[in-house]
Amino acid sequence: MTAVRILLCDDHAVVRAGLLALLASEPDIEVVGEAGSGEEAVAAAAKLRPDVVLMDLQLGPGIDGVEATRRIAAPGVHVLVLTTYDTDADITRAIEAGATGYLLKAERPEELFSAIHAAAQGRTALSAPVAGRVMDRMRGTGRPTLTDRERDILGQLARGLANRDIARALFISEATVKTHLGRIYAKLDVDTRAGAVAVAKEQRLLP
Repeated sequence: MTAVRILLCDDHAVVRAGLLALLASEPDIEVVGEAGSGEEAVAAAAKLRPDVVLMDLQLGPGIDGVEATRRIAAPGVHVLVLTTYDTDADITRAIEAGATGYLLKAERPEELFSAIHAAAQGRTALSAPVAGRVMDRMRGTGRPTLTDRERDILGQLARGLANRDIARALFISEATVKTHLGRIYAKLDVDTRAGAVAVAKEQRLLP
C-alpha cells in the first residue's frame, strides 16, 4: 500500500513536533513537509502536492486556516482540519472552504489515522461531536450548548448590565466575565452584546 503523503500546518512548533512523532509511528503515513503559517502551507502544498494537508484554523498573523484551505483544496489534495475549535461558525467556514474533514485535537491517535486515510480517498471525516452538530444544523434543530455560568452571564447581559456590574452580581472577576463573553459570542456566532441577546431570545437560551 502506498503511504499517504501528509503536509502539516500548525503555527505551534511544539504541536508540529508532537504530530510528527505520532505520525511517524504509522507506517502507511509519510509526512513530506510542514508549515507554520497559512502562506507557508499554500506554497508547500503547491510544491509538494501532498495527498492530505492537516490544517489548524488559528495560525497567527497572515491568512487563517480557512483561507489557506480555500486556496489549497483541489482534486487530489484534500484538507483535513485538525483543531481545538468546534463552534458552528468554524465548522461551517472550513467545510464551505473545501475541507474534506474536520477533526478535533482531542481525538485518539487511531481516530486521526483513520481520518487521514479517509480524507486521502476523498471521503468525509468528522469527529463525532462535529458530525452531531452538522447533522443538527442540517435538520434545523441545532442549539448552542451553554454552561450554567454562561447562561448566568447571558441573563445579566439581557438586563443591560456592564461587565463590571455582571462581575459584582456573580461574585467573579471582570476578566472572567470577558472570557465567558468571548465563548458565548463564539457559540452564538455573534460579535456584539446586542447580537448575543437577540440570538439568546430567539433560541430561548436565557435562564
